[in-house]
Amino acid sequence: MSLLTPAVPGFEEPAPSALLLLGRGVDLASERGVECVGALPAASDPDLVERARVAREALGERAFVLGHHYQRDEVIAFADVTGDSFKLAREAAARPDAEFILFCGVHFMAESADILTSDAQQVLLPDLAAGCSMADMAAIDQVEDAWDVLVDAGVAGDTVPVTYMNSTAAIKAFTGRHGGTVCTSSNAHAALGWAFDKVGGVGATGKVLFMPDQHLGRNTAVRQLGLSLEDCVVFDPRRPGGGLTPQELKDARMILWRGHCSVHGRFSAQNVEAARAAVPGVQVLVHPECTHEVVTAADMVGSTEYIIKALDAAEPGSSWAIGTELNLVRRLAATHPAQRVHYLDSTVCFCSTMNRIDLPHLVWTMESLIAGRVVNRVVVDPDDARWARVALDQMLALPGA
Repeated sequence: MSLLTPAVPGFEEPAPSALLLLGRGVDLASERGVECVGALPAASDPDLVERARVAREALGERAFVLGHHYQRDEVIAFADVTGDSFKLAREAAARPDAEFILFCGVHFMAESADILTSDAQQVLLPDLAAGCSMADMAAIDQVEDAWDVLVDAGVAGDTVPVTYMNSTAAIKAFTGRHGGTVCTSSNAHAALGWAFDKVGGVGATGKVLFMPDQHLGRNTAVRQLGLSLEDCVVFDPRRPGGGLTPQELKDARMILWRGHCSVHGRFSAQNVEAARAAVPGVQVLVHPECTHEVVTAADMVGSTEYIIKALDAAEPGSSWAIGTELNLVRRLAATHPAQRVHYLDSTVCFCSTMNRIDLPHLVWTMESLIAGRVVNRVVVDPDDARWARVALDQMLALPGA
């Protein structure tokens, strides 16, 4: 673990030589498809900050700007509120007088905002290419085919679908149509408990189909519900029958979709070992989208909001190695100078899709609205929106939601 070149006081991250620049390298030791983008480019126009300030002021209360925790600082500076994906969607719904919702996040987040806001509001995503690799790992046709596999195996009637918030509106709608619910990384425990209660409880034989992040599903089931790793199987949509036999589906309790987060999937147990060797007394704090090996080796595991609150409550002088997206870790280091904050990975990796929402795109979106042009509006199919809302409402009814 390299502990060189601090970006902010108290924060240590890998030296530039450790970076894998976009298009110049792939870390084959990480999960398939994970590339490291290296340093973020500077804004192309030195006047953009002033243009953003002028545009934001001109739009006033007509616009409400949402900034996800993983977003770059230059965009967060113009956000009216920051948070995780569902918190931001709810914040948008709580601003019915805002004509335009500018969501600085990724596509599935803007979809959730469109579902929860009124028909009079328009949700805009500054760059429509800002998707989510995890959400893209579960296409609606694949999920419908997977359900047919469960029907053929005779287990669909004893299975409740649960989808992570990091999924498309079509997948959320599928879940609503089949009597399931949505979850966040904060309430996955409650959502899975509710789902198992629908099929006899954790101690019975019912099942949950969990999409699309296998790691959050596995970690929650094993660490919080007391199931075993043997109770979990992985459904691979690219293989016939998901790569599972009918008997394996019958024996399983958690049917996990083969999906993962391209950022959190990078962290390894070796990263944890290296952090402990380099920083005596370090507390390792990771997101539950990390692999089971990583969360087992960590000291603390929790959602983005949990990670932020843990740093807020941390003792002065304490040391932390944090396994989540780098923009957030850097921001935590800057806002918690009394603690020593380290990035858990040995190479710098941002959420490349999240960071497509940069200052040029935000300024373009705001200036277009001022000129009377609505760009990059995200609109969910009405039927999908109706059923997705059913699943989201079920989540909101969970204890502690």
